[in-house]
Amino acid sequence: MPNVQTFKATAHLQDGVRVVTKARQFELIIDEPQSLGGTDTGMNPVEALLASLGACQSIVARVYAPKFEVELEDFRVEVEGDLDLDGFFNRSEVRPGYSDIRYTFYIKSSSPAERIEQFVQFLESKCPVGDTLAAPVNLKLNRIVIE
Repeated sequence: MPNVQTFKATAHLQDGVRVVTKARQFELIIDEPQSLGGTDTGMNPVEALLASLGACQSIVARVYAPKFEVELEDFRVEVEGDLDLDGFFNRSEVRPGYSDIRYTFYIKSSSPAERIEQFVQFLESKCPVGDTLAAPVNLKLNRIVIE
């Protein structure tokens, strides 16, 4: 029997391109740097996506390290992605999203390298954000409500 849980978030546009996002009782400000028309009061959406990937991988690492008998003294992820702004600004037919995303794991551990490599291979397969980015997902507009 499937164990499906629905997660929800809202995004409310403020002045300019500043957006207040909420999920459960938490709030995150999303904005753009001044060079892209924002006021630089928060990460922009594509930076938040990269941060979400790194955070997800970090959480999966913490949850599964004991099962692989990997001692995590420290775990850090650096994530970067290539995005052609001409797609967003409608200057060319290139896709508006990331073409490539790369990440590096920095792992401080006294565990054997072979065990860490097996652990990393597993964690890459279990990160929900990584899976969502790597495989097609059913993305659709649910409805439009005009108030």
